[in-house]
Amino acid sequence: MFSYPETKRDNTVDVYHGVEIKDPYRWLEDPEAEEVKAFVDKQNALSRPFLSTCESVKPQVILERLKQLWDFPKYSCPKKHGNKYYFYKNSGLQNQSVIYSQNSPTEPEEEAKVFFDPNTLSDDGSVAISTTEFSKDGKIFAYGLSKSGSDWSEIHFMNAETGEKYPEVLEKIRYSSIAWTHDNLGIFYGTYLEQQGTVDGSETLGARDQKLCYHKIGTPQSEDVIAVEFPEEPLWRIGAEVSDCGEYLIISPRRDCRDNLIYFTKLPADKKVENLKSLKLTKVVEKFQADYDYITNDGAEMIFSTNRNAPNYRLIRINFNDYSEEKWTDLIPEDPKRVLDWAVVTHKDKLVVCYIQDVKHILELHCLKTGQLLKTFPLDLGTIVGISADRDYSEIFYQFTSILTPGRIFMADLAKDEEPKVLREIKVSNFDPSAYKMSQVFYPSKDGTKIPMFIVTRADAVLDGSMPALLYGYGGFNVSIYPTFSVMRLTFVQHLKGVFAIANIRGGGEYGEKWHNSGRLDNKQNVFDDFQCAAEYLIANKYTDAKKLTIHGGSNGGLLVAACINQRPELFGAAIADVG
Repeated sequence: MFSYPETKRDNTVDVYHGVEIKDPYRWLEDPEAEEVKAFVDKQNALSRPFLSTCESVKPQVILERLKQLWDFPKYSCPKKHGNKYYFYKNSGLQNQSVIYSQNSPTEPEEEAKVFFDPNTLSDDGSVAISTTEFSKDGKIFAYGLSKSGSDWSEIHFMNAETGEKYPEVLEKIRYSSIAWTHDNLGIFYGTYLEQQGTVDGSETLGARDQKLCYHKIGTPQSEDVIAVEFPEEPLWRIGAEVSDCGEYLIISPRRDCRDNLIYFTKLPADKKVENLKSLKLTKVVEKFQADYDYITNDGAEMIFSTNRNAPNYRLIRINFNDYSEEKWTDLIPEDPKRVLDWAVVTHKDKLVVCYIQDVKHILELHCLKTGQLLKTFPLDLGTIVGISADRDYSEIFYQFTSILTPGRIFMADLAKDEEPKVLREIKVSNFDPSAYKMSQVFYPSKDGTKIPMFIVTRADAVLDGSMPALLYGYGGFNVSIYPTFSVMRLTFVQHLKGVFAIANIRGGGEYGEKWHNSGRLDNKQNVFDDFQCAAEYLIANKYTDAKKLTIHGGSNGGLLVAACINQRPELFGAAIADVG
């Protein structure tokens, strides 16, 4: 038996609305505290000797197999900027993917040239690209860099034709996109100018008072102007986009992970820096009641995706000259059986629209003017994990994956009305999908609600209750968990003769806002019940037994795992709670 190190409990108490809430382990929240470091060292001193003697799982064999499986090229969809196409590629085991450029998406891959390699920026590969955006003419490349997984980043600029770096670096960037003005002279970006102390991800205090600034290329950050700020709302995060026509700046403040407001301003024709200071905004959406995502526009008529009065989402028209809600109209109405996941504009007057139906993606082409369905793209059971499309170009690219499909990148030229063709097939050496069996089941939760779950076993699996099982769940923030390819999970299935399952529990976005709301606030227990019933299904159907069942979740899923092992400790053999 193990002798676990004692975990100190202190007397920390918070009082919320007159109610005392004990928090005896808060001292563990400071990773730099000496007593926390000592606690971690004691835990490692217990676990590492045990793991080093686990001959039954042969860790070295698993490690080598993981390296073999993970050592395959990975690609993003190409995207056109200016007269070049750009794509990410990881040759296999590189710490960071490399950006390549090419003249045509169909030219031989060996003719593509390295455009930007973040692996050269650090010895240990810990510097990563956090965001990128080309200027409208494709001549300037703006990119954010973060270190060691931090949310904080710096924005740099590079001449896309010569590779020459611009001298300025924009600092204290977090939760920010990059929005270019169409004159190619500058960007809007979000920054925390007043942030004190460290900005490396180790800080425990939240960032406050984000400002939207305008930066003119070739000038120091000290000369940037504050274009938009909300001093009375220090916790708001300010999203910003320049409209497709280049005439409007659309502002989307958020205060958490759901719901946003909509403001706009018409950008001045003369975009001198002084003209972009303290922009006057018009408020379109005044309350945090729904999500609104800008898609495109024709003049003052804007297209947004929203779940306002549409739990499964719809596309709406909002005219910025007359924007009262009663004047909004549907472009693509809500589908009662499918969730509208996303939409992008392409080829002047078309929309590529992606739906979710029973946790599977459906890809369609619609008319931008009428919303009419033009065609449905052929798609296997799985997930679209990448899309590249632009209103100025007729080519679209999309990447498909599934639990047993590493990836296929498709290309279609809508000007030629051609069927999509495979541009790249991502292959994994020694991976045979026929060696596995995948199924989707719908099991009843405690209240009778049917919950979808994907289950993967070896093709030769025998359902006698003897397999080790790994059950994954999330169940929060309207986030959908899709069936995607995972080397780690398939290694577990193959080498440990295990079963892996994804339970698409309530709280996520798999069935729209109603599914989300039925797993939050006073309905949070539904999430835990759904997950526990998934475990019961696996046990009852002889995939595994309780002693061999491990549950796994991260972030909100870590909370899920912690709640379940406390509510039903007899139902699980082990639990992995990542950053919960």
